[in-house]
Order: sequence, then C-alpha cells, then structure tokens
Amino acid sequence: MKIAVVGCTHAGTAAIVNTAKLYPDAQITVYERNDNISFLSCGIALYVGGVVKDPDGLFYSSPEQLKELGVETKMLHEVTDIDTEGRKLTARNLETGEEITDTYDKLIMTTGSWPIIPNFEGVGLENVLLCKNYNHSNTIIEKSKDVRHVTVVGAGYIGIELVEAFQMNGKEVTLIDAEDRILNKYLDAEFTDRIQKSLTDKGIELVLGEKVSRFEGQDGKVTAVVTDKGEYRTDLVILCIGFRPNTALLKGKVDMMPNGAILVDRYMRTSNPDIFAAGDSAAIYYNPTRQNAYIPLATNAVRMGMLIARNLVNPTMPYMGTQGTSGIKIYEQNIAGTGVTEAAAKAAGMAVQAVTIEDSYRPEFMPTAEKVLIKVIYETESRRIVGAQIMSEVDLTQSINTISVCIQNEMTVDQLAFIDFFFQPHYNKPWNFLNTVGQAALEPVPTRETVSV
Repeated sequence: MKIAVVGCTHAGTAAIVNTAKLYPDAQITVYERNDNISFLSCGIALYVGGVVKDPDGLFYSSPEQLKELGVETKMLHEVTDIDTEGRKLTARNLETGEEITDTYDKLIMTTGSWPIIPNFEGVGLENVLLCKNYNHSNTIIEKSKDVRHVTVVGAGYIGIELVEAFQMNGKEVTLIDAEDRILNKYLDAEFTDRIQKSLTDKGIELVLGEKVSRFEGQDGKVTAVVTDKGEYRTDLVILCIGFRPNTALLKGKVDMMPNGAILVDRYMRTSNPDIFAAGDSAAIYYNPTRQNAYIPLATNAVRMGMLIARNLVNPTMPYMGTQGTSGIKIYEQNIAGTGVTEAAAKAAGMAVQAVTIEDSYRPEFMPTAEKVLIKVIYETESRRIVGAQIMSEVDLTQSINTISVCIQNEMTVDQLAFIDFFFQPHYNKPWNFLNTVGQAALEPVPTRETVSV
C-alpha cells in the first residue's frame, strides 16, 4: 500500500506514526513545505514570554524519528496539484525548484490552517506579524526585544496569551477586537467580565467593539493601528484574527464546508474513499449541536490523525465526536470550557437554559477555601447538557473534562446533580461543586392534589 501524507503537524504526525506501526509494509511518503514538523503552536506564547526556554521541547517528532519507522519525509516540498481521479500528486522542491510527481493508493490530507490576513491597508508594513508556526514565534521574539509598545489584534486564546506574555515582559500592550467581549467564542460574559478586569488591572489597554481599518507607518515600519473609532500608536502588531483551513488543493474535488473545511465522516473519510483528512483542515462532528463544525484544536487533530490510521483500510473505529474542550491560564485564574456557550447556543437557535454558581471549592474550615465559578448550559426540553465553563484560582480545570464526558454521553443536568464523586476535605465538599451546580438546576418535584373519596 502506497500512502501519501500532505502536511505534518499535530494530525499529520499522529496519522503517520500510527499508520507506520499498523502497516509496517506500507510505503509512506510525507510532503511538508516547512523546514520543521510537529511544532506545538499552542506553546508559542510560553516561548515568547520566556516560560519555555528551550524551543526544542515544542517539537514532538522529527524527520529522523519518522525515518526510523520507515517513513520518507520530503521537507521543503510544497504539493501544488492533486489529481484525485488518477491518484497522483505534483510537488515542488522549494530549495531547487524541481517538480516531482508521485502516486498513491491512499492520500492523507493534514494541511492544517493558516492565519486570516485581512486586506488592510498597510498590512505589509514591517513589524506587522503573524502568529502560527515556529518561524513566526522566532520573528516575534526578535522583533519585540527593542520595542516599547505592542498591539495584538484578535482576542481569542492566542491573542490573550500573547497579551499576558508581553505585559509580563514589561511591554505596554493594547488588545483590539471587533467583538465587545474577549474570548467570546469560548466563554460567557460572567467569565469574560472578570478576565477583562484582570487585564486592565495589569495596565493592558482593551479596545473592544472596534474594527481595524488600516495600519499606518513611517519609513516602512508600522507606527499606528487605525480602527473605525480611533487611532492607536504602536511599535509592533501581532495579527491573531483567526484561522482558515488550508484546503485549496482539494477545492471542488471533495465535499467541504463554506469556509473550506473538508467534511469527513466518523471514520475520517472524505467524500472520496481514497482520501482521508484530519486536524485544522477538516470539520468534525460536534456533539453539543449534533452537526459538523470547524473546531481547530490540537486535541481534535491528534485524535483524528490516530483514527485515520485505524480506519485507513477498513472502517473499524468511529470518532465519538468532539465537545471542543479547551482551557487557558490567565494570570492567577485557571479557566476551561466545553461545548457551546449560552450566547452561542441561543445565536444558533437552540432552546437552552443555564445555571451558574459560585462557591468555595472545599470546606471553609480548611486553611484556604478559594471560590470556584461554574456554569452549565443545558437544553430546555431534554435537559441534555450542551456546555459548561469554570474559573478558579485553584486549578479545577479537570472538572471540565468530566462535563465533556457528560456531554459526549448525552447526560442531563439532573443526572449531574447525583453523580458519584468522592469527598475529602483537602479537595472538595460532601457535595462536589459539579453536583451542586446540577442541583441548582433541578426542577421542583411535581405534587399531586389530595383527592377525597
């Protein structure tokens, strides 16, 4: 069996390693246009902020390691065309310009995503940077050494983590986003209001509800970001607006979502039975809404990649779907979420309710008993849990993994109220806070009228 893999980050590496182990006689060729593979982009802010000193730890594989598995890795090779009917591809060596063609029996598309780059005036100015891969992170570190003010455009996870890193490194920081709340795709207002206050308390300037219109510069370098409502002087701009799937090679050749994400079934198969896709290039089944969705997370990518290997010859192991579970640490706060937010659910036309509690996570007689804020979103009629969020100065984020399993297994908020959790005063109360939030959502027990006979 001849297998071609296009792209080698999270999903690609997982697919390649597991395929090589399951099919030791297969001929596997990897095409990667970058000069490195398997970079953990979620560690960029830690690297930029100096928490991670040695970037080698951000790579979990290499061409040498793949070679030990019998895999041929063609670095700095960009695939330029895929003939899906003839099952062949064309690639260009980016060092020599030489073009080569290759055939395949099975094609694995793990081409990932690329930052959205709006066509702003001045976007090509020096010191307007992207944040996605290892080379980007090195450029950010180098360019930020001698600047006083940094502006981050985009208040998602990466943007927030970079803002914190720059502030802790002594920079003046501005965060700009067109939405009126930070992290609005991941958290509801009860959480983002508190996070925004912690950012402003640290001196970070939040510019929310403003759309960037252009960048201004002097001598070829950026000097200001201009929005529809104001102008903000700066020395460095990092664009963190979002990502779009890198799938142009298969446009019109397999089924895709409107944003270009490749549609796959539970076995990672595209609409072409010889082509599999995973990671940031693909859409996957989203359990809270019971629909396909584009959720570019490393956790989804590695699971999908591993399942490609398991299903490459025969459909044997279906994907259980995703909840889009994620977490972030912002200063002292440990934050995590799973499933849909209340705002997103209502925007999608889902009939939902939500319950939020704030309580001490363990008995007050303990030396410390920090507060935990937790919210659970559930369907009004079925009472099926579809989302949850948590925040505390104590790391209680693993509780969101528990809720993720609840969503995956279609449990109700009423069942959450009585799940068996252990009690030990070091860790929790006799009623775990997950039980407590479920109990807060319980409806009154219906009563019967007494009938005289």
